[in-house]
Amino acid sequence: MEKVPLMKWVMTAFPYFIDVDASVHQARSMMLKHNIRHLPAKDGGSLVGVFTDRDLKRALDPELGLASKDELVVRDILLRDAYVVDLEERLDKVLLELARQHIDCVLVTKEGRLAGIFTATDACRVFGEYLRSHFGLDRDPDVA
Repeated sequence: MEKVPLMKWVMTAFPYFIDVDASVHQARSMMLKHNIRHLPAKDGGSLVGVFTDRDLKRALDPELGLASKDELVVRDILLRDAYVVDLEERLDKVLLELARQHIDCVLVTKEGRLAGIFTATDACRVFGEYLRSHFGLDRDPDVA
């Protein structure tokens, strides 16, 4: 990497998404099927937030007094103020903001429309690739 990468180069493009009126069961099934922990949520064609496995677990806590999981829909528990950036945003700015806010995903848009997602898993992948390209693969495995 000679330049700080832009989000369009490191994001997961064309992510799965869910409608806000889908059942929580449908969302969880989609997450399990595709082995993902974050689902951008749309209302019609508009991006409105992100549905996460962590928010689902929290919502199912009986002490919160929410409806049963059979009655909940994505709209009931999604994170509406998700972190959203344009695909031309620099990776360093996004990583620092993720750390500052203690969050693990950002929704990436192009002209206001969902274009991708970038998660902590993507950050680990990008950093691992950077380390391999910078330090090479033929290093002594005992060296930290």
